[in-house]
Amino acid sequence: MWYQYVSGVFLQSYLNTAGIAPFLPDERGELEILLQAFILEKAIYELGYELNNHPDWVAIPIRGIENILKNPHKESTSG
Repeated sequence: MWYQYVSGVFLQSYLNTAGIAPFLPDERGELEILLQAFILEKAIYELGYELNNHPDWVAIPIRGIENILKNPHKESTSG
């Protein structure tokens, strides 16, 4: 619950500050897709990092990747 709340507050603050910046999509659906792509990219990066440095910790990023793929809009622009 804390993660959802903090993520939502951060994202809302970011979007309010960015306003209508040209690097943000105009449509909410496009913004959600972009955000999910970045979140998935970060999770895959973390998986590679753990494989190289802490192989016994790979379950953590794998769970994150599974969560993103099962619930693609759960962590997006809600908040």
